[in-house]
Amino acid sequence: MTAIFVTIVIVVANVMGAGMAYPQASRLIRTGNTRGVSGVWAGVSLTMNIWWLAYGLANDLWGLVPVSAVAAVLYVAIIVAYVRAAGRSVVGGVVLGVFVLGLVPAPFLAFGGWTVAGLAIGLCYGMQLVPAVVAACRTRELHGVAPSTWIMAWVEAVIWVVYGIFVLDAALLAGGISGAVMASVILGRLATTGHEPFRRRRADWAMA
Repeated sequence: MTAIFVTIVIVVANVMGAGMAYPQASRLIRTGNTRGVSGVWAGVSLTMNIWWLAYGLANDLWGLVPVSAVAAVLYVAIIVAYVRAAGRSVVGGVVLGVFVLGLVPAPFLAFGGWTVAGLAIGLCYGMQLVPAVVAACRTRELHGVAPSTWIMAWVEAVIWVVYGIFVLDAALLAGGISGAVMASVILGRLATTGHEPFRRRRADWAMA
């Protein structure tokens, strides 16, 4: 039963993790609306998913491989759509995310191996979402943000916490906990600023 449960957890986490970037990529491509979206977040998210892919391969955590690979491709799509919509002025933020914040685990890998690097990667998952949180908190204009991306991010993070408990992996626990906290902030911000889907829902409740 335990093996079956863990398998189900991995499958659901992969679906959520691979799918969470899709709504944001789709919204950017469809509308070109970048309000509330952070280029730094997109850049660091791309690099961190590459890190998770490498960590999964190095430690035989095959549940991490599909979600990381698919998510990396989707973040490339987000970056391309974001730069096309916002212009070259945002390239610097994307580069900062990819080559500065995204390389934070590198020295940990060099000096401590994958065990230490894995914990750094897990902690950096929270850092990965910080630019998105900052962007969302700096404005009430969040119409470029896809709520479903952050709902799935929260669910995925909680699932990785459960999986991390079963396999006793500190990196997964750190990443899951920090990811859940950051996604909660984004969702709270969308709700309190009257973002369209949340506003419609409150109106429906008021009429009930």
